Amino acid sequence: MLTTVVSGRTFDYSHAVGGLYMPMPVAVACGAADRVYVVSRQYEQILDVPWNETATFAQVNVFNITTTAGEEEHVDKISRYGDAEGRLIWPAGVALDADENLYVTDEWMNRISVFRPDGEFVKCWGTAGDGDGEFNRPSGIAMDTDGNLLVADSLNHRVQRLTVDGEFVSAFGAHGSGDGQLDSPWGITTDSEGFVYVADHKNHRAQKFTADGRFVTSFGSYGEGKGQLNRPSDVAVDQDGDVYVCDWANDRVQVFAPNGRYLTSLIGDAHDLAKWHREQVEANVDVKNARRRVYTMEPEWRFAMPTGLAFDESKSRLIVADTQRGRVQIYNKLHDYLEPQFNL
Repeated sequence: MLTTVVSGRTFDYSHAVGGLYMPMPVAVACGAADRVYVVSRQYEQILDVPWNETATFAQVNVFNITTTAGEEEHVDKISRYGDAEGRLIWPAGVALDADENLYVTDEWMNRISVFRPDGEFVKCWGTAGDGDGEFNRPSGIAMDTDGNLLVADSLNHRVQRLTVDGEFVSAFGAHGSGDGQLDSPWGITTDSEGFVYVADHKNHRAQKFTADGRFVTSFGSYGEGKGQLNRPSDVAVDQDGDVYVCDWANDRVQVFAPNGRYLTSLIGDAHDLAKWHREQVEANVDVKNARRRVYTMEPEWRFAMPTGLAFDESKSRLIVADTQRGRVQIYNKLHDYLEPQFNL
């Protein structure tokens, strides 16, 4: 459904961006104007060879993505595969500060790498462990309202707050399934009031906390039905307080009202190929002809294990990392949509 109207809200599919510059996108951050940062990582599966030795792609790609399909531009790429300082092996999340410096988590290296907007490497910090300021597979990352970083310390089952220089400030969460407890937290975000939202991956829910880590409420439960989740991987909040959860294993994004009430699901609507995907198809006659013999391309339209998402408040749009499809899909949230009158 290209346009979904529910409870006074309208979610209108815009377009997809992907192809050559976007293999396996896993996280998204929105900068000023049309700037969008997309974390990509891609690996070959080779028997008995560790994943960190089979990477083919590990970097942050920078795009200008306007509201018009086909106008997207690939601006830059930041970092590449490797374990040296300034390199990435398992990049998982990205956050931007007020100057649009990038803070990128690396699950394999258990560290945060910092880059300037032009891609220049600044520094990295973090080490493996379970002490203050140490990590075990850091994944999601977000800025809080005080300019500190919040990191989903996934296999330590907690959220850590650190300064942008890596100094430990505080932490909350413990391993478990009760209110406020976490099991492999993945994505994380904050809202304008300072509340913290965490995609509680193996508890199949998203949780909301106060700025100091006190439990407020949760969204979702395990399952495939409306409002249910299966391994959620990321969470975003818009200017109205609506909550978007990447329902990773259910191949969809679920939308909740601020009070936790289920609103709708977005399942992907990329009827048209993204510009760079189209160029790849047009360059191969065999692929082009094979596509013409397919009865329907509908499965290709849909999300396949979407991993990350971000809400771009400046343009009131949701950008979803459609991971297995090698693209992002974009939905506009409209506030002035009028239902057509069919009885005229």
